[in-house]
Amino acid sequence: MVVSLRVPSLGSLFAPSKLFSPQIIRQNRCQPLRRRVPYAAFSAHSAASSPPETEDRVDGNKTRAKPDQVITPRSQDFNAWYLDVIANAELADYGPVRGTMVIRPYGYAIWEAIQDYLNVKFKETGHSNMYFPQFIPYSFLEKEASHVEGFSPELAVVTIGGGKELEEKLVVRPTSETIVNHMFTQWIHSYRDLPLLVNQWANVTRWEMRTKLFLRTLEFLWQEGHTAHATPEEAEKEALQMIDVYTKFAYEQAAIPVIAGRKSNIERFAGALKTYTIEGMMGDRKALQAGTSHNLGQNFSRAFETQFTDENGQRQHVWQTSWAISTRFVGGIIMTHGDDAGLMLPPKIAPTQVVIVPIWKKEEERVGVLSAASSVKEVLQSAGIKVKLDDSDQRTPGWKFNFWEMKVFILKFPTMFLLKKVLVPSLN
Repeated sequence: MVVSLRVPSLGSLFAPSKLFSPQIIRQNRCQPLRRRVPYAAFSAHSAASSPPETEDRVDGNKTRAKPDQVITPRSQDFNAWYLDVIANAELADYGPVRGTMVIRPYGYAIWEAIQDYLNVKFKETGHSNMYFPQFIPYSFLEKEASHVEGFSPELAVVTIGGGKELEEKLVVRPTSETIVNHMFTQWIHSYRDLPLLVNQWANVTRWEMRTKLFLRTLEFLWQEGHTAHATPEEAEKEALQMIDVYTKFAYEQAAIPVIAGRKSNIERFAGALKTYTIEGMMGDRKALQAGTSHNLGQNFSRAFETQFTDENGQRQHVWQTSWAISTRFVGGIIMTHGDDAGLMLPPKIAPTQVVIVPIWKKEEERVGVLSAASSVKEVLQSAGIKVKLDDSDQRTPGWKFNFWEMKVFILKFPTMFLLKKVLVPSLN
């Protein structure tokens, strides 16, 4: 007989306010969740039948192709450790085109958690989601001199479409400032049309020669916000507001301490007046640029003649911003929290926070055990916990424990004992 559980009593123990205290995260006391899975070599290398140790075809580092190899210690080779963690946790894989990345379900779930938080914050600050085309006329980039100069080495250019040579070559979106301005010019006529605040979730292509999964790939995912304002003060306020949104996200969701600041003139975004960034210190003691916000001034509005009639009837160029955070942040989470045992994730970012592994000795006990496990799952979900009931028949409980090995980050001994009585019940 399955030991009974007073399910309602778990509700208070798993109250979101107790689990996810921003103060705890800011003090960096949040114990990340761990996901360790058996080693699986990157499929691109496996398909190519690579020898046990070959030159990596993407970033030039050694690739480990032995199926049972443990994770390389960080102190031994941080780059190798990073790639091992991604492979073990099944976060991403190499695509068939050099430098491209396939984001696997668990890795994409981390990105979805980032999207879920930021989408709410963007809408709270008055921004609306929309979408701009991926193909941009090359002439658009040429309108802003520093912009085309900054991006020219990374452009992917289309010259043939439908079997015919195009009259004007197209650029596969490296960023959207130019096409955004083209559309803003058509939409903005009066001060009453301002501010215009939009954001898009999209992919971009930058032809990088040296790439690394999540951190720098030929194609990656991001959000890019674009705004137009009537005054320079409004644009500056917007740029600072959005870097603050990114800073709070890094601290309160990703548990990554970052420093927000302004880039030097040499490092600022091509075509920007000012570039603000958040930088985090990774496990290899190197800084990672994790998010940027640009005050574009009137550089693009002058190039595209994006103007409005002010309250005095005078024609003025708009003042603009753009800001973005990308799948690079997933790499930052890996490098900040992971250790020699593998991937560790902050609780709010983790796709799975609790895994229930039911155990029964006899087939007739199966229904009772699964019923109790399902009850626990329902209570945890009602408390805002992301929980998975692993009731599959293909693997043994021991294999599942190894696969889902993790640290439960705030539960005290009495709660753990209570869960154990349900998940590993005493049976007559």
